[in-house]
Amino acid sequence: MDTTLILQPPLSADSCVIWLHGLGADRFDFHPVAQALQQSLRSTRFMLPQAPTRPVTINGGYQMPSWYDILAMSPARAIDREQLEQSADQVIDLIEAQRREGIDPSRIFLAGFSQGGAVVLHTAFLRWQGPLGGVLALSTYAPSFADEVQLSDAQRAVPVYCLHGNQDGVVLPSMGRSAHDWLQSRGVSVTWQDYPMAHEVLPAQIHDVADWLAARL
Repeated sequence: MDTTLILQPPLSADSCVIWLHGLGADRFDFHPVAQALQQSLRSTRFMLPQAPTRPVTINGGYQMPSWYDILAMSPARAIDREQLEQSADQVIDLIEAQRREGIDPSRIFLAGFSQGGAVVLHTAFLRWQGPLGGVLALSTYAPSFADEVQLSDAQRAVPVYCLHGNQDGVVLPSMGRSAHDWLQSRGVSVTWQDYPMAHEVLPAQIHDVADWLAARL
């Protein structure tokens, strides 16, 4: 059963943002953010999918909403790759559903916070082969980016906005910066913006996101 929360815009939808929450959160986590963004993005639909609830190894096997299991924290995140692929499949299904409803993929954006951001980066640059409007990577990292990965012309054309707190102790700024540098080295138009915050979202950040999306719509 699809549990995606859908926020229809005031005007007829001609664009879409698919926004993934972080580990332990749920689809309502970014509901207020989507509502705030729709005040200026009045023809943009927001899709807020829900991660499945399952055991997370680094949290003692405690069950929580998780896009994939995290098996170990160091030296880098060790993850359940099969579950990451399943989550990417979920995102691709949403992209395809929007395309069937008449939204051009070049006006579909993927956004994700923390673990959700890792899923959208993986989806956009290792799975999806068509155009996209762009990717919003909030306080996140890219555990599936590897040196041997080459990007297609369509993937290189996807702009990325990386937003990170410079006091983040959960996903270290260096982890986010590493994802940024990987994309930049492959010719992706990627922007880095940091904020005086921890692992969170600030109103100033949402203002910047609104401007970035509006410039591409």
